Amino acid sequence: MTIDWTFNGTWPYEPQWFDTPDGRMHYVDEGPRDGTPIVLAHGNPTWGYLYRNFIGPLTDAGYRVIVPDHLGFGRSDKRDEPELYTIARHADRFEALIESLDLHEATVVSQDWGGPISLTWAARHPERVASLFILNTFAHRPPGKVRLPTPIKLFRMPGIGEALVKGAHFFVRGFLFQAGIKHRDRLTKDVKSAYLTPHGSWSTRTPILVFPREIPAGPEGPISELLAETEAGLEAHFRDKPVKIMWAMQDIAFTPEIIDDLWLKTFPDAEVERLADAGHYLQEDAHERIVPAVIEFLERQK
Repeated sequence: MTIDWTFNGTWPYEPQWFDTPDGRMHYVDEGPRDGTPIVLAHGNPTWGYLYRNFIGPLTDAGYRVIVPDHLGFGRSDKRDEPELYTIARHADRFEALIESLDLHEATVVSQDWGGPISLTWAARHPERVASLFILNTFAHRPPGKVRLPTPIKLFRMPGIGEALVKGAHFFVRGFLFQAGIKHRDRLTKDVKSAYLTPHGSWSTRTPILVFPREIPAGPEGPISELLAETEAGLEAHFRDKPVKIMWAMQDIAFTPEIIDDLWLKTFPDAEVERLADAGHYLQEDAHERIVPAVIEFLERQK
């Protein structure tokens, strides 16, 4: 069966490919080559499709838009090898892909796991990044023991996690389609198909399962050390650059306290806009508010 990767024209973008030692990554690169680059980074269990409502308005405004699919997601390869999907491996591949494009004066828009993955690149290459637009995400060493919600605890349990995520496809059907979105009427047949199709079998859902198992339990450990490195780089290099935070206040994963407890400590002068009626996947719930805000943020930097 041939897959319609445009999903009835809702994703009409030419695929681009980047080869890594771990597998081939898919991305789209739209808009004028000489336009200011905007890098859009997704999380779990989504892919570039999450930003479909961003690409057209941004390219129409003259910007170059790059949207990668992390390995294991979207059209990127999905080897059934959990060790490929650690945050450190994702961050290194993301860095390699974006560095291959030789971008300058870029703006990074990040959400969910796209935060630590893309912001690690920004912290390592601040000379390439002009500004940050932060959606519900994190990039900080946990200050203390992390309290995990019951579903995350279940996903992390051997056997039970496999049954829920790889068998029942619960992360998509239960979180993305239910608890993670407030305006579920927007999830049309085509949109649901776009999120279900990339992970159509047990083995292709391994990358989805690894992410909740990568959540740091506290301030110690390799993931927390990577986050600490990223956090320090952001604080050192971006406090004097434009930073805007748009936050979905109905997010059950990234609660509003994270703004004050983490982000505003890193960026005390950041502009903050709170979206009262949006959930975790705020690109679905509130794109009509976020996209104009991104463009206005970019235009102010000219």
